[in-house]
Amino acid sequence: MMLNRHPVSGTTDNALLHEAFRSFDDAAATLQQSYQTLTSRLEQLDVELADRNEALGRNLRANEELREHLTAIVESLSTGLLVMDTEGTITRCNQAGEQLLGLKREQILGHSLTTCLQEAQLDGDAYPLTTQQGAAVALSTRALQTGEGRHAGSVVLIQDVTAIRELEDRLQRRNRLAAMGEMVGRIAHEIRNPLGSIELFASMLRRDLKGVPALRGYAEHISSSVHMMNRLLTNLLLYTKPDCSHGEWHETEALLLDSLTLAAHAIASTRIDIRLEVDAHAARIWCDPGQMKQVLLNLILNSIHAMPGSGTLTLSASPTEEQAHGGSALRLSVSDTGVGIPAAQRSRIFDPFFTTRDEGTGLGLAIVHAIVEAHQGRIDVESSEGRGTTFTIVLPQFPVSHRGDGAGLSMTTDQRHFVEEETSA
Repeated sequence: MMLNRHPVSGTTDNALLHEAFRSFDDAAATLQQSYQTLTSRLEQLDVELADRNEALGRNLRANEELREHLTAIVESLSTGLLVMDTEGTITRCNQAGEQLLGLKREQILGHSLTTCLQEAQLDGDAYPLTTQQGAAVALSTRALQTGEGRHAGSVVLIQDVTAIRELEDRLQRRNRLAAMGEMVGRIAHEIRNPLGSIELFASMLRRDLKGVPALRGYAEHISSSVHMMNRLLTNLLLYTKPDCSHGEWHETEALLLDSLTLAAHAIASTRIDIRLEVDAHAARIWCDPGQMKQVLLNLILNSIHAMPGSGTLTLSASPTEEQAHGGSALRLSVSDTGVGIPAAQRSRIFDPFFTTRDEGTGLGLAIVHAIVEAHQGRIDVESSEGRGTTFTIVLPQFPVSHRGDGAGLSMTTDQRHFVEEETSA
């Protein structure tokens, strides 16, 4: 009976072993398949990760390029830009902000706006504010908000309004001088009528008092005073209606030399170095030569009086990129190294009868301004006390219509003598 059991047991064990091997093979196959699936998935994930890394790199490069571009834009702005956080501390500043404040970036970042304005001496109440470099600036503040509408600080814009201020001053000066010119013209005409009668009676007295020298001298004094007043009235009328109707092309250098010749008597007694600078592209100028010589003569005499000891007088002519009435323009400049004009007086130097000298009536620069305006040009002045003054005339270089009736207002010998005596500062 025992001999019959062993073969049965062996057969069962073999069957179980075969079944185990088959299960193991199935499990191995399943594991192999899972491994292949996992490997394939990992490869797919690697590809996706590489794509995402590349996209992220592109985004980072794009963001960096955008940041650099925006930084370049901010730094190239002519308007000063200050960015403040919610605590009022400046966190960003561009180059224009440094220049307009006159402070270095490390003096601005991390400080409050009030502190920076105090250091830059821009904490006054005047408008516009004037920087240490002489520029006129205006400050404005705007709130910063996030996309969700939360407060994120503020932006301060510092705008250079020097050019706008100059235009406003020029317009105010033109309006003021126009009103004064109209008033002066009416007064001059009203005075001239009785003045003619006085001259008539004075001449009759001179004739009737030939035998009484002492009394005849009184009549001559009256007549002389009348002539002086008449010259003054003539120049007043020249101021109100300058005659620039004889415009023509003229050699620029010859015009400047002729003006210097007219001032030779004032130059001869000085130790002033004279420089003449005429650009080749400004060899000819369109103007009324007689009137423009009067303008240059007056400016030259002003410069000479501003340099009582010695100095340098520079007359220059050059083309300018400015457009005057739609055409090209030419710049004439008269510069000196004299005492300069105080800042408080610069806005008044073209006003009639304004003068800081004991002699003269202060009509010189008023006439200069009127003649330049009649040429449809403009005149500007730059001055620094103790360093000198530059008068710059910008004239359109094409025939222009002139104001004035041209009746008896050309520069006569008496007027030239008057101009040689006239200085405004």
